[in-house]
Amino acid sequence: VTFEGIDRSGKTTQARMLVSALGSDALGVREPGGTPAAERIRSLLKDAAVPLGPEAEALLFAAARAEIVEQVIRPALSSGRVVVSDRFLDSSLAYQGGARGLGVEEVERINRFATGGLVPDLTFLLDLPPSAAAARAGESDRFEDEGSALQEAVLDTYSRLMSDDPGRWRRIDATRSPEEIHAEVLAEVEAVRSGARA
Repeated sequence: VTFEGIDRSGKTTQARMLVSALGSDALGVREPGGTPAAERIRSLLKDAAVPLGPEAEALLFAAARAEIVEQVIRPALSSGRVVVSDRFLDSSLAYQGGARGLGVEEVERINRFATGGLVPDLTFLLDLPPSAAAARAGESDRFEDEGSALQEAVLDTYSRLMSDDPGRWRRIDATRSPEEIHAEVLAEVEAVRSGARA
């Protein structure tokens, strides 16, 4: 299960709430991060003082993703746990593929290699207007510092990704309270899990 959306849309909060609700059945991860190498890459990617081109950005995200898939996600899935990820491959497709102009297909190809073709069973798009996201408190990084134009382009790409794979995606109105959003998320997750068990 993955959570996607623009910066400050509530992904981290919802991922944590879902992991807590599912208990020991679930493992929470975040991207980029989750392994020693991936955390180092996260620090580099978040540092606005380090210039990075779009290609380098995309490759660094893919490298971090390869590490966490191999070392953390696949072993957890093999043991029967539900992995809940705060961002995953769709973030790269939206940010570097769409908003940065590298092309969704090109970035998808890199990430197919990085993940060995692993795709989420269920992805939530926390839909929040960039103006509302900007008003929320949160840490600043190279992506947020670029302002609303980048976030608008990211949201547009997410919408395209959703229309290409509607069975996997659920659009969630993220303007509501965290508790209301969580109730909808949990209901969707339980519905998918029930279907998988049937």
